[in-house]
Amino acid sequence: MDLGEILVPAALAVVTYMTLWYVFLLIRRDNSPVDIAWGLGFILIAWLSYARGSGGEARSLVVNALVTVWGLRLAVHIWTRNRGRGEDFRYAAWRKKWGRWFPLRSYLQVFILQGMMMLLVAWPIILVNHAGREGFGGLDLAGVSLWGLGLVFEAGGDYQLRVFKRDPRNRGRLMTRGLWSWTRHPNYFGEAALWWGIALLAVNSEWGWTAVIGPITITFLLLGVSGIPLLERKYRGRPDFEAYASRTPAFFPRPPRKPPAGLP
Repeated sequence: MDLGEILVPAALAVVTYMTLWYVFLLIRRDNSPVDIAWGLGFILIAWLSYARGSGGEARSLVVNALVTVWGLRLAVHIWTRNRGRGEDFRYAAWRKKWGRWFPLRSYLQVFILQGMMMLLVAWPIILVNHAGREGFGGLDLAGVSLWGLGLVFEAGGDYQLRVFKRDPRNRGRLMTRGLWSWTRHPNYFGEAALWWGIALLAVNSEWGWTAVIGPITITFLLLGVSGIPLLERKYRGRPDFEAYASRTPAFFPRPPRKPPAGLP
């Protein structure tokens, strides 16, 4: 397998895809929909690499189907969640902070950088579609099962949070029930878990050992960069959040514990 024959077309496709999103959202003056581009971008990578590849048919189709289900669900969820809410606070803050440099910096730091991260996370998909072997074994079943567990946590966490926020009595309160009592970020845990599942499906490919690049990248982003640290920063110091954090793990789930007496 010539890695250049895989990476160059994939990279060009991702850069073109993210540039088109950039132009569209620059005209709209709202970068929030770039989050929708995340899930849809993986679908694009999956089927483009499938069209160019020679991987095992069954495994390729399974992986691409899983990626399509995940990507469409995530895109629809983000679209319905953000509809009518205005620009996300992160992008609004950068628009103000970067001033006249916002068009250039947002292109490079929001769109192109996100596209490169997308390419790294999608590496197991590309491996399967270009050099996957025929057959379907125990490791593949484990990968599908782990993907399913991840989707349950991600989609289930998103759904529970959406229902919670719809109730006006919960305005200003933290969601601490359901999957959110097992982990403070069930959607982030689910996201990482399903990509580790995709990596397991890619192990039986040429260069299969490199499949870990994808889940390692997304886990690093969620744990240390744009996921948990960025989201929890605005809650630090709140008594209800500190009590919640003291009894609920940030990422890896565990059975819920009862709060100490006197704490929310």
